[in-house]
Amino acid sequence: MEVQKVVSIETVIEFIESHLDGKLELDTVAAAVHYSKYHLHRMFTETVGMTIHDYVSRRQLTEAAKLLVFSKKSIIDIALICGYESQQAFTSVFKAMYKMPPAEYRELGQFYPLQLRYYLHKEAHNNMNFTSDDIKLATISDIPAWMELVRMVVDGYPYLDEADYLAKLKNSIEKSQALILPLGNIAIGIMAFSYNTGSIEFMGVHPQYRSYGIPKLFLDKLMNEYLPQQEISTTTYRENDKADTGYRNELKQLGFAERELLIEFGYPTQRFVLPIPE
Repeated sequence: MEVQKVVSIETVIEFIESHLDGKLELDTVAAAVHYSKYHLHRMFTETVGMTIHDYVSRRQLTEAAKLLVFSKKSIIDIALICGYESQQAFTSVFKAMYKMPPAEYRELGQFYPLQLRYYLHKEAHNNMNFTSDDIKLATISDIPAWMELVRMVVDGYPYLDEADYLAKLKNSIEKSQALILPLGNIAIGIMAFSYNTGSIEFMGVHPQYRSYGIPKLFLDKLMNEYLPQQEISTTTYRENDKADTGYRNELKQLGFAERELLIEFGYPTQRFVLPIPE
């Protein structure tokens, strides 16, 4: 990925992060960074893996959730602070993403993010050929890079409690159930799995590398070396869930089939299964 392109998107992200307390349309952002909105839309989506609209919406809702838990501001004030024109509009979008209305979320008192700020890497470029041999078992020293990537892909995993996740990650590393694809001091991809259940507990790919076929490399590694001749399963959002940024479609493209509907952390999810190869 071109360094200049990454720098440009970093500038866009910086502008967005500095203006989360207002209405941020594509036209507004494009004018502020001096790009045509069509060029900016394409460049941002290619680099970040989601549209500016989705990124802004998820970031504003995350800031709203933070205010609901850690401030005493009224819901209407929070709605206005986070760029919504009415409490009704804010409540509708918040409920669609957090699966509960703002008042109930506030009463629960447990903050978790829908989307954290993206930090991109200038080292990324288009001419990298990764193979499954580049994937290795993670060690304790990989935890900082691993957690940085977790924060980047939190959109795929609702209800992230970092302290709880970190404890589970250390356990996975100790049991040789955590795989990582490193590039220098960053993680390009990560996967935690279970030998006992054959389940993928967590899989994330750096947004700048989503077009490199990384999930397939991890899946090949898992099937060939760690869970041979074993049914592999994972869970993700249900069909038509507005919180899904493309994870269902990715699993289907990898060959996973839909199974039973579940509820996890209050979220309606669905189990997906990759059948044993014949």
